[in-house]
Amino acid sequence: MSAPVPAPRTVLDAEQARALRRAHEERADALTAGHRERKGRGEKHPVEDFLFHYYPFSPARLRRWHPGWETAYDAAADPVPHTTPMADVQVGGERSWYIDERAADGAGSGGAASGGAVRTLRRADVGRYLAERADALGFMARLLRESSMSQRTPQFGCLGLHEWAMVHRLREGEQRHESLPLRLGQEGTDAVVARERLVCSHIDAFRFFTPAARPLNAHEPTRERQVELDNPACLHVGMDLYKWAMKLVPLVDSALVLDCFEHARDLRILDMEASPYDVRPLGYGVVPIETPAGKAEYVRRQRALAERSDALRQRILAVIEPLVTLID
Repeated sequence: MSAPVPAPRTVLDAEQARALRRAHEERADALTAGHRERKGRGEKHPVEDFLFHYYPFSPARLRRWHPGWETAYDAAADPVPHTTPMADVQVGGERSWYIDERAADGAGSGGAASGGAVRTLRRADVGRYLAERADALGFMARLLRESSMSQRTPQFGCLGLHEWAMVHRLREGEQRHESLPLRLGQEGTDAVVARERLVCSHIDAFRFFTPAARPLNAHEPTRERQVELDNPACLHVGMDLYKWAMKLVPLVDSALVLDCFEHARDLRILDMEASPYDVRPLGYGVVPIETPAGKAEYVRRQRALAERSDALRQRILAVIEPLVTLID
């Protein structure tokens, strides 16, 4: 680091921190309840469970409360490990990826005391994050910056055809979601892919294209070109905001992480409603992008979701940009 980490802007007492943790856990539990119940029954849901299979983050990790790097809190708010288990609190009471500092009661980090009592203030270990993950932080900041709507004009012509390209000319038994029928059948699905223009620019969608569909795409996205190619309006680029927020923990606060998770879930709904699969038996609608009306509906909803994606993107950048300047 080229400069010291700024002092926390906010200091929470133990009761404030416990209340925020409790609220976060309740919100996270409500968001993951369906997935956890289905997992207990050995069931899978191709829409609602997608985020837990596509991204390597469990409901337990999503449930962990983090106040963000600009906030310190009284460490007494954390449960004692041997009484109430908390995955990232160690036996000695320390918390992984956090640092502790002794401070006079009633004072912020490094502040003056108003009384004689001393407490332990806990905050994200920014120094360790910058030492061990500086390259990753720099990459995420560049990607988010360059894929923002202020830097790159969003493109609304993809029509969600990436899902169609993932089943193009497959044989029976080869598609990913075998429990869901293709609305138009295999022949009808293949005809749509052959007729429409594939313009997918996101590597993590393109890499699932079938061999028959890959040559039909206007781009050949690679990991090396991701910063250059990611489209601010792409549904999967928007979903990835959840991934980046989770990778930025504990620097970002948990409310932002859950906002990104909820947004990713909404994006997945459009992703599947516009896909070749028939998701009506699961209670969803259909956006028939093979028709003019379906195309218009997809773009209308994509525009609204892209605006939400960009607002979340800017919130993440606002948190991490001050720290990017500290990287040597």
